[in-house]
Amino acid sequence: MQDARTSPAPLLGIDLGTTNSLVAVWRDGQAQLIPNALGDVLTPSVVSLDDDGSILVGAPARARLTTHPERTVGAFKRFMGSDKKLELGEQSFSPEELSALVLGALKADAEAFLGCPVSEAVISVPAYFSDEQRKRTSFAAELAGLNVQRLINEPTAAAMAYGLHEKKFERTLIFDLGGGTFDVTVLEYALPLIEVHASTGDNFLGGEDFTAALLQACLQDWQLKPSAVAPQTLASLADAIEQLKCKLSEGEQHLSCEVAGETRQWSLDEARALKIWAGLLARIRAPIEQALRDARVSPKDLDSLVLVGGATRMPAVQQMVATLFGRLPYRHLDPDTIVALGAATQAACKARDEAIEELILTDVCPYTLGISAARSEEVSGVFAPIIERNTVIPTSRVKRFSSTHAEQKMIRIEVYQGERPWVRDNIFIDAFDIELTPNGSIQSLDVRFSYDINGLLEVDVTLLDTGKQHSHSIDRSPTGLDQQARQASHARLAGLKIHPRDALPNRTLLARLERAWMQSLGDDRERIGSWLDDFSSALASQQPEQISRQRQRLSEALEQLRF
Repeated sequence: MQDARTSPAPLLGIDLGTTNSLVAVWRDGQAQLIPNALGDVLTPSVVSLDDDGSILVGAPARARLTTHPERTVGAFKRFMGSDKKLELGEQSFSPEELSALVLGALKADAEAFLGCPVSEAVISVPAYFSDEQRKRTSFAAELAGLNVQRLINEPTAAAMAYGLHEKKFERTLIFDLGGGTFDVTVLEYALPLIEVHASTGDNFLGGEDFTAALLQACLQDWQLKPSAVAPQTLASLADAIEQLKCKLSEGEQHLSCEVAGETRQWSLDEARALKIWAGLLARIRAPIEQALRDARVSPKDLDSLVLVGGATRMPAVQQMVATLFGRLPYRHLDPDTIVALGAATQAACKARDEAIEELILTDVCPYTLGISAARSEEVSGVFAPIIERNTVIPTSRVKRFSSTHAEQKMIRIEVYQGERPWVRDNIFIDAFDIELTPNGSIQSLDVRFSYDINGLLEVDVTLLDTGKQHSHSIDRSPTGLDQQARQASHARLAGLKIHPRDALPNRTLLARLERAWMQSLGDDRERIGSWLDDFSSALASQQPEQISRQRQRLSEALEQLRF
């Protein structure tokens, strides 16, 4: 534990990931990762409802994805911004509520490590997150007792950590492929300035999709539909395929699994995997090409490539990147931790830490913002851009429009974001009405958008005939969540029983033993069953030293069996 007197209330840097989440803090002139209760810096973004009704977060929950899939959920970040409900047993949770439980665990770990309460944070989000997804992320932090000082784009956070580490002057492409999202950012270092030129991505492309594609191929080879496989068996198979995916670089891999009453075999090598992943790898190209085009650079103009996100460890991804750019990317920085370190660096900037106060970051709006307009009385619903994607922020842009007919008494301003020509294909953000006084002629109005680094959009409308002005701030609360719904989320999470942090190492080992027993057969299963009995007896003894010895011994034994 650190001396609380040296940093009474530091700002945290948090990487809230699809697969894993991390928390870091700026101390002694550098960003430092904070370990969780198990001593790991990676906390799986998984939540489970234990048999006693308590909530488990992180490693013990991840182990229960296989043994208790109906009471466990992961990858919920992919549904952020939607109204989807996820089930834990008989209870249902929104994606932001589940994210709040992960953020709450990170907050507790930080407070235990720092020895003082913390309430302020910089949180990273995918660059291509919509306005609604950013609002919901901020609400998740609120539910966890955190005040968000800034939401920073994940590749931009990585760029801050990388730039501070390298102290170079160069043009760089950040390639960020995480568990559930893909972002590409082109930026330039001229320290103390880090200038983002373009950022784009795909919110539904990540390592989870590569695993899902393998699972689908496996079931097709066995001529089985997912609905024909028991949920627990399907979860176990998905877990085995994830492990197989991570070992592909070692050569052809094999798995054996009991499905639908018989033991089935499946083999995979890199050549077959590349065929299965062809469509996913092709999807990676489009955001890269768009980012380069928006930044007005070619691959040869880049000085370096930086890989971010755990999915970039896949050889297939690294080979594709090397082929596209004709060079090897930098690999000396940990792709799993660099975003959290960058978020902590940005937190230090917000706190005006003396060691970093000269670092200046410019960012961009990664998507186009505009309003619904009409070309004529017959053609309406046209998307009229006001702030184009990859405009440096903060920014203020204005565009002139007109009423559609002389007797019009009201005009409705509908705000959208997206890249499609019709508003019906873009994301609706907000709307408001402005009264007009008919004067026998078409009236003109200027619509100004002002957008800041936290994604706050101000809309100002000026009626040119009268000079009358109307200002509208886009509501920062999540769309569709009124005050009653927000209070209900606060009450639901406050009423949950969270598994004690200090007991997590024991609960995690129990979950690992249960998972290993389920995935093993024969002698291995019998041996793991005896270990499970031994550890249960040790817990019943309530002797801390005996429990600690058993936990150490059995953890090492599981590692040797590769569980």
